Order: sequence, then C-alpha cells, then structure tokens
Amino acid sequence: MSDELADLEREIAETRERLATTIDQLLYRSSPKTIVSREVAQIKGHYVDAVTGEPRTDNILKTVGGVVGAVVLLVVLRRVTR
Repeated sequence: MSDELADLEREIAETRERLATTIDQLLYRSSPKTIVSREVAQIKGHYVDAVTGEPRTDNILKTVGGVVGAVVLLVVLRRVTR
C-alpha cells in the first residue's frame, strides 16, 4: 500500500512538472514579442538569403511590381470613375 501511494505521488509530481513545462512553452510561444520576432524572421527569410545574406532580388522585384501595379490600378480606376 505504501509503495502504491509513493508511486502515485511520484506520478502526480511528474505530471505537474510536465504541465508546468507545457504551460511555460505555451506562454513563450504566445508572447507578442515572440510572435513578432517569428514573423519578422519569416519575412526576412523571404527577402534575404539565409546562407549568403544577399538580398533575393527576384522576390523584391515581385513585391515592388505588385505594389506599383496596385497603385496604377487605383489611379486608373479613380480617373475612370470621375
């Protein structure tokens, strides 16, 4: 009986420790600073080569082209609706 009680107490202590670790991980992952740094790293990874540190001009040009195209479309639509 005493061994069973000791085993049960040990299991409860281990479960508490796992839960505490899980909660700490969730708090870290959901922290606004962590989320922002993760998103910034993802965006940088899209525009800068991680190995060489060189800018990825193809992705930069695609983005610039999309922005310029959207601005031109808005200007044209605005002139047409006047």
